[in-house]
Amino acid sequence: MEKEKTVREQTQELERLTLAPCAAHSADTAGRDLPEEECPIRTPYQRDRDRIIHCNAFRRLMHKTQVFLFPQGDHYRTRLTHTLEVNQIARTVARGLRLNEDLVEAIALGHDLGHTPFGHAGEYALREVSPVWFVHSAQSVRVVERLEKDGRGLNLTREVKNGILCHSDKAPWADTLEGQVVRYADKIAYINHDIEDAVRGGILQADDLPWEVKVGLGQTKSRRITALVNSLIQNSGEKVQMDPETFRLYRMLQDFLFDAVYKNPVAKGEEGKAKDIVKKLFTWFVEHPDKLPKEYEIIREEEGIQRAVIDYIAGMSDRYCIATFEEIFVPQPWTR
Repeated sequence: MEKEKTVREQTQELERLTLAPCAAHSADTAGRDLPEEECPIRTPYQRDRDRIIHCNAFRRLMHKTQVFLFPQGDHYRTRLTHTLEVNQIARTVARGLRLNEDLVEAIALGHDLGHTPFGHAGEYALREVSPVWFVHSAQSVRVVERLEKDGRGLNLTREVKNGILCHSDKAPWADTLEGQVVRYADKIAYINHDIEDAVRGGILQADDLPWEVKVGLGQTKSRRITALVNSLIQNSGEKVQMDPETFRLYRMLQDFLFDAVYKNPVAKGEEGKAKDIVKKLFTWFVEHPDKLPKEYEIIREEEGIQRAVIDYIAGMSDRYCIATFEEIFVPQPWTR
């Protein structure tokens, strides 16, 4: 009598029947660094997604800056809400291209796990003091390989880790189309939600966007995202790409945001203070290695104090970073 197929095996058969030939099929994964027994219910990529959602670094994203430091309002994006919007856009594109949505989701949910407190200001600060070239995408891979689960890591599949590493513009393109989708979805998400946050914060007016963008992509966030997503779905094949005109408008919108928001002295007025906090904490912990939490002792012994301090600070939320700074550098009230 033929053995009954598991739920996972049925799902993988369905992948064979429904996904595009160029999609990443979970049955063909390159595997994990440490081989594991297969789950009877979930595919390897589904397990990776679940591990990311349940890890400590994912929860800390809710208290990490996206663009605006400590905005006064409940509706500004955090690193967590950004991650969820990236996931939504990436899954829409993946479904349109008949790619593996589970792989896309795992990469999207994990792509910013290594982001620093205070957004890119914290990243630049660590880069200036770090003995290694600090990039949040590489740190995200380090989180899932080395830092989570008391140093054991999450043991994710190679496709997920590759997609996380390659989501940034300066990295090579991901080996899978699913990873390439997330790279575009990350930018589509932030250039559109950052416009919305900038308008809410009085940094921009909706009419300030370049007229070519408003005509070519649309005057609302929804229309712009739809136009960009549709271009990816209609023009991707052996690689993920937009048509030339939509890509030109996409880059024009990116350039506009960098000049109008990301370099705006009003929006970024507090970033100098944030960078100083990160740098001072780095120097202090390097000089006081015994003050590091115990979970960083092994990293300190194997890779040096500077690497351990970088990992500790990069994992901090904004509020924990400030609280740690105040505890060390701000005089405390006298109590008896």
